[in-house]
Amino acid sequence: MKRKQIGIFSGSFNPIHIGHLILANYMREFTYLDEVWFVVTPHNPLKETNNLLDDDIRLEMTQLATWGFDSLKVSDIEFNMPKPSYTIDTLIKLRTDYPDTEFTLIIGGDNWSEFFRWKDYKRLISEFKILIYPRLGEDIQIDSKQSENVQLVKAPIVEVSSTFIRESIHAGKDVRAFLPNRVYDFIMENKLYK
Repeated sequence: MKRKQIGIFSGSFNPIHIGHLILANYMREFTYLDEVWFVVTPHNPLKETNNLLDDDIRLEMTQLATWGFDSLKVSDIEFNMPKPSYTIDTLIKLRTDYPDTEFTLIIGGDNWSEFFRWKDYKRLISEFKILIYPRLGEDIQIDSKQSENVQLVKAPIVEVSSTFIRESIHAGKDVRAFLPNRVYDFIMENKLYK
């Protein structure tokens, strides 16, 4: 029996925006993946947590964003794991919890450039497939020894960031075109990022 292929797209999603959805949808439709799971991260060890909204609020926004997409799911698996969250630990737990599933990590070219800083990065490369999407200004190099599990996907380059969204909302800008409708309404109703 063919194993289910799941792409893991981790992030703080603070907030989730159309760029995230475009990339996840592209990965699902134009690669071998059956589904893409958004894993909402409580604390990325390589990022500051100063402007981070509560875990449950970011989870709810991610669920609102993926509503209606049958092959885009949301996971809170890291909420009950030790903090900070390390990708290797999350993927090993997922592999244990779902033994009939093969998990692929989805990351941006900017993350690939810093991948050597990730915990157990060599083990990640040897035990899991990695799909990399391009980012402006990133020259993505994949070593021939890594190419069996690591692949660059010619996904659209979407230059929208959660930082830009937060700063724009704080400045009173109308950014509804950058956010799924349900997420925009949720942010406005709850006066987030003001």
